[in-house]
Amino acid sequence: MAEAADFQGTNPSPARRWLRRTGALLAGAPLLAGLLQLPSAASANAAGQTSLQDASGSGSVAVALDSLTPSVPTDGDTLTVSGTVTNNSKQTVTGAHVGLRVGRQLNTRSAVEDVAQDSGSLQRATGSEIGGKYTEKFSQLTPGVAEPFSISVPVDKLNLGDDGVYQFAVSLSGQTAAQPWDQVLGIQRTFLPWQPDEAGTKTKTTFLWPLVSTVHMTAETGSNEQQTPVFLNDDLAKEISPGGRLDEMLSLGESLDVTWVIDPDLLASVDAMTRNYRVRAAGNSTTAGTHQAVAKQWLAELQKAVADKEVVALPFADPDLASLAHNGTSVTGSLSHLKEATDVVANTVEPILHVKPSTDFAWPVDGAVDPSIVKVATSAGADQIIARSDSLQETGTLSYTPSAARPIGGGTTAVVADARMSKAFEGDLTKASDSTLAVQQFLAQSLELNLQTNQQRNIVVAPQRMPTTHQAQAMADALSALEGGNWSEVQKLTSAAHAKPDPDATTKVPSTSAYPSSLRKQELPRSAFEEIATTQDELDNFKVILSDESRVVTPFGRAMNRGMSTSWRGGAAAAASFRSDVDNHLTDLTGQVKLIDKSDTKLSGRSATIPVTVQNNLVQGVQHLTLRLTSTSPTRLQIGGHAYQEQPVTVSGGHSQTVKFTTSAKANGQATVVAQLYTEDGQEYGHAVTFDVKVTEFTATVMLVIGGGFLLLVLAGFRMYTQRKRAAAREAEEGGPDEPAEGPKNPEGPEDRLKEESGTDARADDPEQPSDPTPDTAPEITDPSGTGERVDR
Repeated sequence: MAEAADFQGTNPSPARRWLRRTGALLAGAPLLAGLLQLPSAASANAAGQTSLQDASGSGSVAVALDSLTPSVPTDGDTLTVSGTVTNNSKQTVTGAHVGLRVGRQLNTRSAVEDVAQDSGSLQRATGSEIGGKYTEKFSQLTPGVAEPFSISVPVDKLNLGDDGVYQFAVSLSGQTAAQPWDQVLGIQRTFLPWQPDEAGTKTKTTFLWPLVSTVHMTAETGSNEQQTPVFLNDDLAKEISPGGRLDEMLSLGESLDVTWVIDPDLLASVDAMTRNYRVRAAGNSTTAGTHQAVAKQWLAELQKAVADKEVVALPFADPDLASLAHNGTSVTGSLSHLKEATDVVANTVEPILHVKPSTDFAWPVDGAVDPSIVKVATSAGADQIIARSDSLQETGTLSYTPSAARPIGGGTTAVVADARMSKAFEGDLTKASDSTLAVQQFLAQSLELNLQTNQQRNIVVAPQRMPTTHQAQAMADALSALEGGNWSEVQKLTSAAHAKPDPDATTKVPSTSAYPSSLRKQELPRSAFEEIATTQDELDNFKVILSDESRVVTPFGRAMNRGMSTSWRGGAAAAASFRSDVDNHLTDLTGQVKLIDKSDTKLSGRSATIPVTVQNNLVQGVQHLTLRLTSTSPTRLQIGGHAYQEQPVTVSGGHSQTVKFTTSAKANGQATVVAQLYTEDGQEYGHAVTFDVKVTEFTATVMLVIGGGFLLLVLAGFRMYTQRKRAAAREAEEGGPDEPAEGPKNPEGPEDRLKEESGTDARADDPEQPSDPTPDTAPEITDPSGTGERVDR
């Protein structure tokens, strides 16, 4: 325009052109500066946004929902929500407030699961905030500091519509210096089950309440009459003491309508603690147990809790059915241990709890089944198997969750527990917020299931075998809320198992290859069952010699059951150590009955007795044993006239017995002799004792010399006899003996001459002369030696 004002047809002067260009440059400077700043501003904004939201979509402020009561609200209730908010960013949040939001209604069980898996994301829809006075404000949130909140709102202010499950969220809104406008900085979603009126059709729900623990007792028992048991440690006392895991399970379960699932080994262990017991200490020592009062109290409370409830007893020590099916069936005798574990239940549970348990159920780990597991489970008499829906999955087009009972052939019923509800309480629930979310998710799944169809169904919930105290508390909270709800009713497990099955539900057991690899990695190996089989063989060989085999068969039989326990999963080293200890202890016991070692023996003569001693250091007597003494050189030395001789052995407890064998020498030299104990069925027992016998039999020349000397003695005696007889005859004829004449005596009479010839006195009563020779060998002894007599060594 300046240029147009100039005169037309003429060019502007150079000065004017310079002024105009300078003015335009000055006028455009701010705009240019703004354009240059745009990228950096955008970068700063992006950086601020990133600082407020991590890669998962979670906000910079963590919202913890610690309590939501009531869990299942109804008309006229006031919903109270409490928890904490924590600023996890490096920026102070100002103008913050906590608000409640009600999201859309969820119409499927999958939708509930999706929300639960992404409950803290800012990227999902949050619903509108109730606002108004139902918020809690914070002037600022300092980084790293947790601030509590509590908000109560009447249920009618939530504007809930039809029956169903609604998203429910607690959010934290505020602003930061980098982003000075109000925005959601953190959120926690959960579920609000809404069923204010009684449902037309209620789901029948069975909840299993497991009382299962790890292995606590060893195979060792005291030598006293009561056989004082020995425990691995004192962990069981901690579990049943006030505040312990099993004490919490009992305290919570006694107020709930549940089906108790109990391992008889747990009952037997606690019952053993009510009397004298010992606990392993450092080395091989043990200390006296001191928790008898705690054990008595726990058992008394359990008896009251199950008095009018359903009790399902697992096989003794809860054997690992999957490990047995996959790795143990090819080992001889493994299935017999499962049968024994089932048979012993009746003599364990009822005498302690005074209720008759059901023993018809088998419970594989996590309800995972395949044909081999079903076969093993039913081999011990169980005709109902507790499976889970993530193993026995639906393959049809059902639009709803079918009832639990499924006939799978051979008269066996699979009781399929609902996987989503059964796994709701897994994981770390030590934080109140995690526990609250687990409870609300369980209730949401239950209500959503009930709304699927008007057809009544029977649902089973089988949680993890050994819940922690926090998991147990969450389970109890959920069950209490469910029992107070309007869409579910309690049912016993036996009733659920015998309910009419859904004809469209799958009954096909998955193949062995479909068994989860994560579970297979935790199984007991084949070597474990081989070790148990070796221990069983040793026990079979030992018990036949005992006067009271129950003192050994019972503790070792139960110990072998414990060696197959499901509780060893994830603890391979501990399981191997336990099995090794059992076998070593049995070997120590069998070694208490043994032969005493013998040194080499010298046999002087043709025959003698050889004593062999059997020692019994057990507290009970042994019988049905045979001791065999065998000569490895029967041509030189025979035992009882043969190559070997056997004699029965019976030894009282704490005593020894010496068994004597008659031997006969056939030639000079050394012979090896073997002593070995045998059981009645011909099985070797213990270690053999081997020693050498040196035979020093008299030679033929020596025997001739001895015989010749004996003949001379006979002849000399005969000559003396005839001479005396003649002298007596002469005296009788002459009327008496002549008086000896005075003078010197005859220095060499007939008797003196006889002495010189024969080398012995003519009179039997003459004293032995110093010059008489002594025999060079002892006379032969053929009689057996007396008690305790030993041959020369």
